[in-house]
Amino acid sequence: MTIPPITRGQRMSYGFGAVANGIKNAAFSTYLLLFYNQVLGVPASIVSIAVALTLLVDAVADPFLGRWSDLTRSRIGRRHPFILGSALPTAFFFILAWFPPDGLTDFQMGVWIFTIASLTRMSISAFEIPSSAMNPELTDDYSERTKLFGLRYWFGYVGTFGFTAFSLAVFFVATPEFELGQLNPEGYVKFAWLGGALIFIAILVCGLGTLRRVPYLRQRDELGEGATPPSHFKEMFSAFRNRGFLAIFGFGVFKYTAIGLYAATTLYFGTYVFKLQAGELALLTFDSLVAATLAAPLAPKFSAWFGKRNTSMFMAIVGITLGLSPLILTYFDLFFRPGDARLVPTLFVIGAVYGAMIAVSLINTSSMLADVVEDHAVRTGQHTAGVFFAASSFMQQCSTGLGILVAGIVLELAQFPTQVDVSQVTVAMEKSLLIHYIPASAGLWIIGSLFLFFYPITEASHRDNVDRLRSREAEAREQTIRDGAFGSPVR
Repeated sequence: MTIPPITRGQRMSYGFGAVANGIKNAAFSTYLLLFYNQVLGVPASIVSIAVALTLLVDAVADPFLGRWSDLTRSRIGRRHPFILGSALPTAFFFILAWFPPDGLTDFQMGVWIFTIASLTRMSISAFEIPSSAMNPELTDDYSERTKLFGLRYWFGYVGTFGFTAFSLAVFFVATPEFELGQLNPEGYVKFAWLGGALIFIAILVCGLGTLRRVPYLRQRDELGEGATPPSHFKEMFSAFRNRGFLAIFGFGVFKYTAIGLYAATTLYFGTYVFKLQAGELALLTFDSLVAATLAAPLAPKFSAWFGKRNTSMFMAIVGITLGLSPLILTYFDLFFRPGDARLVPTLFVIGAVYGAMIAVSLINTSSMLADVVEDHAVRTGQHTAGVFFAASSFMQQCSTGLGILVAGIVLELAQFPTQVDVSQVTVAMEKSLLIHYIPASAGLWIIGSLFLFFYPITEASHRDNVDRLRSREAEAREQTIRDGAFGSPVR
């Protein structure tokens, strides 16, 4: 079969789907802790532990969903039933997360957070895992995969930071009752409904926009052992024996925990350390859109020049050093004070450059994971992209699981008060928060980057894997033709 090139509409539809996960990440990583802790008054430890426990659900559900999508056969392929079927439940549970029942104790609120967060994350995983697993099926080209993930990350950033900026500018504006609009509970009503609607639309655009590509996607392999529990665990253990996958998984858990820590505390720094208004915070979210716009075309260029692994490591370590510099300088009283006209522009420029470097690192590691699919197929004969991208989904969930847990630990160790007025925050409170956050963030990024030293796949070895797989498939087709000819009736 002659496979036609991917159309621009299919590329854009595939990328646009990332808006859904971007909005969920923005809401759960940045606002969930602030909403339940500072708006509703639930202790940070309860919120962070409740969200962290959802990782136990992810550890079971994500591999199951990935394996299930690998084994599915339908008229619309093995990925699209999950993509299209996840739209409504994801939107529904996302909206429900911001309307907790009245009269709950702190413990009961923790149970509520755990339940709704788990359901939301399982629903978004039913979309994110199969749609990500489509990447190595859309193309086997080393550089083209990085471009597709670059587009996907750009739309993901649009969802995360575009939605955040809009919410701060429209839903969380200052009022006479709430000088800082992000603490106004009324703003979260419109926030929830708009987020749910956009998630629903983004998932449908991705699914329907790529539906015509189904005939050219890799379909389920031979029946093999089926979807039995023993075969499921066997496949998972097989994936964890792949050195390249282990390197990416180790890096991913640490990096997404660091990203979640940043997302959960960035409003604390903006609100209580730099004393920024909602409009200024909204402006600063656009630095991430600038970062994503820079990173999407630069990621494949850097991977071509230095290789995917080296690019991911370098950008991660240098990027986080730059990103932490305002907080480090603030701790030593060397940065601009709140109200200084140079504060917001400087934070914007640093955020854009730092964000671009981190985005380049993320794009390249996602592309590296796609290359692991062929490496694993050469070794085992199975194309189980769903299993590997289930692990990728689990890594991303660490941003709202372990990330919020670490954020809660940081806030507790820093003894930062609950429902505190900005005017009551002392310099000692600020410095306590900074001195606990900075080592935690830097340590997570540096330790995670060290895992990539063990990643073995290069562009040359990837091309060799693709050639070997094509050769095997050609031999299998020839054998099928010979067997058919030998067994056909005499005419």
